[in-house]
Amino acid sequence: MKQALLIGATGLVGSHLLQLLLDDDRFGSVTIFARRPTGISHPKIKENIIDFEKPDEWRHLVRGDVIFLALGTTLRKAGSKQAQYLVDHTFQYQFASMAALNGVPELVLVSSAGASLKSKFFYMRMKAELERDIERLNFEKKVFIRPGALTGLRQENRAGERFGVAVLRMVNGLGLFGKYRPIHAGVVARAMVNAAFAEKTGTEIHELDAVFRLAEKDN
Repeated sequence: MKQALLIGATGLVGSHLLQLLLDDDRFGSVTIFARRPTGISHPKIKENIIDFEKPDEWRHLVRGDVIFLALGTTLRKAGSKQAQYLVDHTFQYQFASMAALNGVPELVLVSSAGASLKSKFFYMRMKAELERDIERLNFEKKVFIRPGALTGLRQENRAGERFGVAVLRMVNGLGLFGKYRPIHAGVVARAMVNAAFAEKTGTEIHELDAVFRLAEKDN
């Protein structure tokens, strides 16, 4: 059975992913790393409360078979682009680096549709930079999942985001911006689990249509 490592377990995708990992008999344990106690209890869970800014204190704990990166925040919640970059890029990259140094063979990352180093949008450039930097790390397999706008029940109120999803659905209905169309967080989580059991090695990038297909795959 696989030993999973997860950061972002309380987020929209991460919470769905955690439940799938706990329900999946192919995973013997799920080690989650968080800044504060999650309050989640399960026989398979191992919870480590860490300070992401002090990797020397927790790097030895990042050991397992596959690492899932689902940590993220919003610009509004972070308060600045620099603060958002710290969470979405720096913390995730540091965590991936520790996993690579410890010999974890597989990595699965939630990225974003439109991720590009040439993008005019900060968020998409940031995700592309994270993909680029992780690509340089020594994993046997790296999978980058690029979903569109995420839907699902959040712990916090994001009225602006809900409005954006509604607008996207409207323009998608007109045949526009198809690669950014909304996708439920649970579908993304299923795609991530399935990606962990794909036989291919090297780097795989799954754009939105491929994410839907991967989620439906029966491994």
